[in-house]
Amino acid sequence: MDLKDYIRDVLDFPQKGVIFRDITPLVKNPEAFKFAVDVMAEELKKFDFDVIVCPEARGFILGAPLAYNLSKGFVPVRKPGKLPYKTVSDYYELEYGRAELHIHEDAIGPGEKVVIVDDVLATGGTALAIKKLVERVGGIVVASAFLIELTYLNPRNTFKGVPIIAPVKY
Repeated sequence: MDLKDYIRDVLDFPQKGVIFRDITPLVKNPEAFKFAVDVMAEELKKFDFDVIVCPEARGFILGAPLAYNLSKGFVPVRKPGKLPYKTVSDYYELEYGRAELHIHEDAIGPGEKVVIVDDVLATGGTALAIKKLVERVGGIVVASAFLIELTYLNPRNTFKGVPIIAPVKY
């Protein structure tokens, strides 16, 4: 199955000049959604890890079924003010702005092995910020998985030293 057939390009969103890769048609289609999760899960089975860490909101769409499929824990990373307990935070640059992410300070135990999951690897800034958060709370990032990698933005130049799974590349 060619997953690109289920990904919609939205021009000039969220700002002029950006091509937004919209996965909502993919996740609406049960066969495409299952195929995408299964492909990513099969690749992640090659790694020894304890938990999947995902940023809101689209990361949750893929991370939760992957955690369930692989019998792993799930740790949410959220925007400011969304987590109810004490958090650790980090600022990072997006391809079109600046943002902040938070993780519970006790979400990951010392030495726990982590896989970062999100929908798109664009500039690598979000993934790098999550990696820094994981490391600050004692975890070790052993791999990452993204449904889509935007190779033309060179994310691997920013997000270095972590194996990257990305079944769809633009």
